[in-house]
Amino acid sequence: MKPFKIGVLVDSFRLGIVEGIKKAAEVGAQGIQIYATSGEMAPENLSTARRKEILDIIKSNGLVVSALCGDLGGHGFAIAKDNPARIEKSKRIMDLAKDLETNVVTTHIGVIPADPNHDRFKVLQDACNELGEYGDEVGAYFAIETGPEKAVVLKAFLDSLNSRGVRVNMDPANLVMVTDDDPVKAVYTLKDYIVHTHAKDGILKKKTDPERIYNFFAEGGIEDIRMEDYFLETPLGEGAVDFPNYLKALEEVGFAGFLTIEREVGAQPEKDIRLAVDFLKNLLK
Repeated sequence: MKPFKIGVLVDSFRLGIVEGIKKAAEVGAQGIQIYATSGEMAPENLSTARRKEILDIIKSNGLVVSALCGDLGGHGFAIAKDNPARIEKSKRIMDLAKDLETNVVTTHIGVIPADPNHDRFKVLQDACNELGEYGDEVGAYFAIETGPEKAVVLKAFLDSLNSRGVRVNMDPANLVMVTDDDPVKAVYTLKDYIVHTHAKDGILKKKTDPERIYNFFAEGGIEDIRMEDYFLETPLGEGAVDFPNYLKALEEVGFAGFLTIEREVGAQPEKDIRLAVDFLKNLLK
């Protein structure tokens, strides 16, 4: 099997950036993804000198940056009046990505409607066209994370854009947990767009409208629903993602990038991440 690279979303360790970098190297990762929307790693908080310093720390630990996470939360780019500021912030995150020697920024853009005549479709389309064009200009990809809609809907949306700068961050667990979509089939559907992946696992417990789930997170949980009634994120290999066939599909479509471990729950993230690294290494032997 193709020697995929193993990454870690460094924020999953719940440590500061420097300690997180060291921990990622310690658990055997080859790269890291970093949240760059707020706090110490937000572009507005990083001088040129500090960017260079952080890159030096990453390299001195034998790592590279697989991607930045530019997820600004809320409804993504679904609300037109909010988009000028969000687009500008996203462009600055793409600039930061280039300074940290990666060309991928991942994000959730909001729930893409299946109907291209839906008002929200054009709002998302306009925002992604502008961000894709900027990505083309600076040599970066703005990668939409899978999950809020089925892969065929995401592909139709991507096909409608006038830029190749918008791509896909493939998260198989989101597809399993929320949209009840098959991650293996999704790889073949989205094969021309995948530039980064999350190694995450989970199970669907009860079906509901994916828009209801993502609105719950976007609006700070104001609706009285319990997420644990609908889905569960699990350690790698313990959920419904068919990792052997998923990795085979990625190999067959020519993806040779990062499998970046994301662990958003659990009381022992370092233990779970170590087990995830071992799980992936065993599959890749």
